[in-house]
Amino acid sequence: MILKAYLDSKGLIATLCTNGEEALKCFNSSEFDICLFDVVMPLMDGFTLAKEIKSSNPLMPIIFLTAKNEQDDILEGFRIGADDYITKPFSMDELLARIQAVHRRSSRSMTKPSTYQLGGFTFDAPRHTLTNGDDTKKLTSKESDLLLMLCENIGGTLERTKALEQIWDENSFLNARSMDVYITKLRKYFKDDPHVDIVNVHGVGFKLVVK
Repeated sequence: MILKAYLDSKGLIATLCTNGEEALKCFNSSEFDICLFDVVMPLMDGFTLAKEIKSSNPLMPIIFLTAKNEQDDILEGFRIGADDYITKPFSMDELLARIQAVHRRSSRSMTKPSTYQLGGFTFDAPRHTLTNGDDTKKLTSKESDLLLMLCENIGGTLERTKALEQIWDENSFLNARSMDVYITKLRKYFKDDPHVDIVNVHGVGFKLVVK
């Protein structure tokens, strides 16, 4: 109730549901821009609810709220297709910033192609999947966001500062190192395909090259 009052005070129209089953019925009978789910709820937990919603609307942005901070729980959330995950206790202002960031990314992706052919791979941006033949890899939210920005700039240079500001919301040293880790992971996914490469553009950023 406090969270709903806060979001309403910031100009958002928030709908409060007290259990997962109520939330699913509400979702199916109304229109929403983003879903904010607690993981632990009566009648239907947040993970199950998210699976139900993603099965009917794969593009719906979802943020999980939880007191849990175990790695397995966080990974499970991203495997389902969560766009972000915030653990309690949290700052209301931070949560609002995350909601706004996820909404910006999801709004941007709606105006772009949803799938990209990268050599032998098919990248499905809304579903966060990278498929090569019979092998489908589920990408994390940031892996998918970063690969999507590379695809949108294919053949050109994706500036580091632009990626950091849009995906991490801040151009800082720690976020820059984090982005380098994600670039390395993406390169590993494509390592067996000679037609796809992610190259460094020294001092500027990265370039996705598809031969």
